[in-house]
Amino acid sequence: MTTSTAPATPAETTVRYQRGDFLFATARRALLARGALGTVTDADPRRLARSAAAELDRSGVPLAVGVLPFDTGPGAASPGHLVLPRTVHRAHGETSAVPPAADLPAPVATRRLPSADGHRENVRAAVAALRDRDLRKAVLARALELEFEAPIPVDAIVRNLARGNPRHFTYAAELPGGRTLVGATPELLLSRTGDSVFTTPHAGSMPRSADPETDRANGEALLASAKDREEHDLVIDYVVESLRPFCRKLDVPAGPELVSTPAIWHLRTSITGELADRAVTALDLAAAMHPTPAVCGTPTVPARDLVQELEPFDRGYYAGAVGWVDAAGDGEWAVAIRCAEVAEKSMRLFAGGGIVPASDPDTEYQETIAKFRTLLGAMGLDDSAS
Repeated sequence: MTTSTAPATPAETTVRYQRGDFLFATARRALLARGALGTVTDADPRRLARSAAAELDRSGVPLAVGVLPFDTGPGAASPGHLVLPRTVHRAHGETSAVPPAADLPAPVATRRLPSADGHRENVRAAVAALRDRDLRKAVLARALELEFEAPIPVDAIVRNLARGNPRHFTYAAELPGGRTLVGATPELLLSRTGDSVFTTPHAGSMPRSADPETDRANGEALLASAKDREEHDLVIDYVVESLRPFCRKLDVPAGPELVSTPAIWHLRTSITGELADRAVTALDLAAAMHPTPAVCGTPTVPARDLVQELEPFDRGYYAGAVGWVDAAGDGEWAVAIRCAEVAEKSMRLFAGGGIVPASDPDTEYQETIAKFRTLLGAMGLDDSAS
């Protein structure tokens, strides 16, 4: 295996991406991995983490890259999948914007899963189930299935995602079966560097607006929203309790901060910790945390069961995790949202939102439309597709 850190910038590294590569990039750093010296696959993320550590130690390969699926429970259909790459290129530092790529042509067919009315009905059903099943939160998603006449240029989507969302983690990863997971997520599940742990849970959302006054009012309304603060607090409590067994110290701010993407306002809390045992890898931590209430709900198992009852599709790797872990145990894993699974001439896009007792069906539907904009915008498509 060869590893390089120069001379390309993060933007130049992102432009080098070709379908089949693994990319994990922000405006300030990028990791591009090519080829496969081996793979590690397991439906259980904890076993996957142990196997990955053993394989890295045995092979001498510096790192593994890959994905975790949404469903990691017994009988899960999609396994965690890691690749030991043949070559790795890293880039760091300030950089110019990624140059744009051509937009995709309009799809020849679109399928919505479920329909707008179907999603609203699912929200009503979820709100009722929260009460009947003693749940505190469930996360419901919609999917868009788009078909095209020609093969889909994944590299063009990646470039436009990176250009339009410079503060996101732009990612692309090959999946079992020949599909590609591509997206730009604002949410870091966790990073581990030495004994330092960092995570930025996001929960609570509000669409952006092109009108500055409306946009500012939307952000202020989100920060003041009791419904969204409740949803956010559920996620923070879960993350803290998941990390506590591994950390001798955790620093948790008293409240969230308001952050934005080009399409969405979010509530975010940045949590730092100090590991008690450096034998615990970044993938061990990801396995312990995933899925958080931000993408599943709480309590986890009954919330996941409800999601699978109501959603008319298999999430696959949507709302899973994507990232890397090295032989020293360091790594970064991001939450796989604002994404699509891409086949040769078709793709499935995903968008979801957290449901709590105060959720309104139409508001939740509009939130999914706003979240689809990340991918649709990178393809040159507008909201009419969603």
